[in-house]
Amino acid sequence: MTKQRYLEQRRKVWKRFERLLEKQRGTKGIRLTPAEIAEFSRLMRELSNDLATIRSRDWGQGLVEYLNHLVVRGHNAFYRASPAGWDRFLEFIMIGFPRLFRQNFGYFSVAAALFFVPFAVTWIAVQNDPTIALRIVDAAQLDMVDQMYAGEETEEDSTDVEEMTDETPAGEDIAESAAAEGDSTDDEAAELEASFAESRTVMAGFYVQHNVGIALQCFARGLLLGLGTMYTLLSNGLGIGCIAGYVLSRGHTERFLSFVVSHGSFELTAIAISGGAGLMLGDALLHPGQRTRLDALRHRGLEAVQIAAGAAVMLVVAALIEAFWSPSAIPAIVKYSVGGCLWLLVAMYLGLSGVRRS
Repeated sequence: MTKQRYLEQRRKVWKRFERLLEKQRGTKGIRLTPAEIAEFSRLMRELSNDLATIRSRDWGQGLVEYLNHLVVRGHNAFYRASPAGWDRFLEFIMIGFPRLFRQNFGYFSVAAALFFVPFAVTWIAVQNDPTIALRIVDAAQLDMVDQMYAGEETEEDSTDVEEMTDETPAGEDIAESAAAEGDSTDDEAAELEASFAESRTVMAGFYVQHNVGIALQCFARGLLLGLGTMYTLLSNGLGIGCIAGYVLSRGHTERFLSFVVSHGSFELTAIAISGGAGLMLGDALLHPGQRTRLDALRHRGLEAVQIAAGAAVMLVVAALIEAFWSPSAIPAIVKYSVGGCLWLLVAMYLGLSGVRRS
């Protein structure tokens, strides 16, 4: 076949491929139909064959460059990742992440045992014998936690009615004093409210950094054949259980439980989930199967990264609850009710979200 005849036959195919490329990269929202995607794939294979043919017959460098440019553009368009957006993110969180969690539930079960068993045992042991806490947590940290949940009133917070004397303004004098100080009181209240909001925001940032940091440790240390993840889960279970048992042994039961019951559902579960992701990495290195260890790590690592990312989102939610809801002046019974609902919500989310229905 002559060069001229070959070009006449193939030029329509090349132009059609160019139109598909332009449509694919055109106005936002335009996507190729399933039929066009199949045609795009077929034409790209044909273009690759045309490029090899023209190169072998030496029909001109310009023609080779033209076809090579089309093939490169087609390859980039065909294999590039879809643009990430809020819809894709929400779809992953609501459907993809729970599905991956259930598919790898065995790893989570092991991680949960490594975390919650020492957590529960240490809690019970320290609550019955607080001296055990000194063997696990530094004394200074225990004192700080004790003061945090003590909630002791200062002498300035209480007023003895019997100390009221004739020197105290009464009746109209009190009203006049209150009126004179009204503006300054409003300003102080506004400043206190702004200060509180700012401090809660700062604490939210701290909790996000701290919680996600624990999750990343549980996940990344899985590269140490899973031993690093196991150590992180055990140490955090012991530490958190020790603090909980010590606080309850000091008589701060209601203040402590009403504070942790709400955000604990997301936080504690997410730590165990991120630990499960770390164990997936360790298992890929220990049991690569027919793959090399590097290939097994790539294969299992993608799912592990996605699970760890989902756990990180749960920890961000926990941090927001811990910063704005948990310390609020709301009756304990309300916090217990909301906390119970959140534990149920987390269980239903991980167990039922994304389940395929016939």
